[in-house]
Amino acid sequence: MTSSVIQNVAIDCADAYELARFWSRVLDSPLHPKAEPGTPETAVMTPQGPLLHFNQVPEPKTAKNRIHLCLRPETSREEEVERLLGLGAALVADRREPDGTGWAVLADPEGNEFCVLRSAAERAATSAPPAPTG
Repeated sequence: MTSSVIQNVAIDCADAYELARFWSRVLDSPLHPKAEPGTPETAVMTPQGPLLHFNQVPEPKTAKNRIHLCLRPETSREEEVERLLGLGAALVADRREPDGTGWAVLADPEGNEFCVLRSAAERAATSAPPAPTG
């Protein structure tokens, strides 16, 4: 049986270098060694997955993404949402539930949507059976 491997995730954008810098900070991963302002394409070198490849295109984003990234933070979901908002992301939709489940939909500086999920620790805490009361 043969298969394919994902080489990269391509993201169209107006400014490849600046958007790659944003995602480099989000993922704490380095930019491609040849990245510099004004380059029409560059990448973020993710250590555990495909590259994020940024392609500068002339047309603006006009609709909701049909594919997007979902991030699982090492810290709490709320701490990560606040960190990403501080980096320049915007809150698009809040799907967080009172019981701790759900996610937050954010957008990068060019409007590309992505989700912030619960951390593994948060998932474990909310999926554990209730403690006995007696």
